[in-house]
Amino acid sequence: MFFAPVMSRNTFVSPRAADLALQRFLQDSLGAASPVQRQVQVSRDEKFTTLTLDVPGLAREQLKLSIEGALVKLESVEGAPRQVRYTWELDHEVDAANSKAKLEHGVLTLALAKLEPQSKAVTLSIE
Repeated sequence: MFFAPVMSRNTFVSPRAADLALQRFLQDSLGAASPVQRQVQVSRDEKFTTLTLDVPGLAREQLKLSIEGALVKLESVEGAPRQVRYTWELDHEVDAANSKAKLEHGVLTLALAKLEPQSKAVTLSIE
């Protein structure tokens, strides 16, 4: 933890360049996402969430993708040349029937369709 004595009586003191540089360094090294999360590109629209990530050296048969509600898991099978394991929890449930996964030149693209909420309202007859 860093402590700095207050030497100024001004109510607002603009940060010095060294303070800003230290703050950027700490945010980049401690506060930022892990290196695994930086490799994944995410784009969203009304119907799909698209995840794009690099998985060089792996074939379709060496990857296992599972979807359960809003949880998406990707892992390599046993005996694959490299081991990968990713898990994402999305802000919406995934419609697995309308989702697509495409592996091309070591880049995996997951187009995950949003599941439209279904009304569970029941109409009762009045006697």
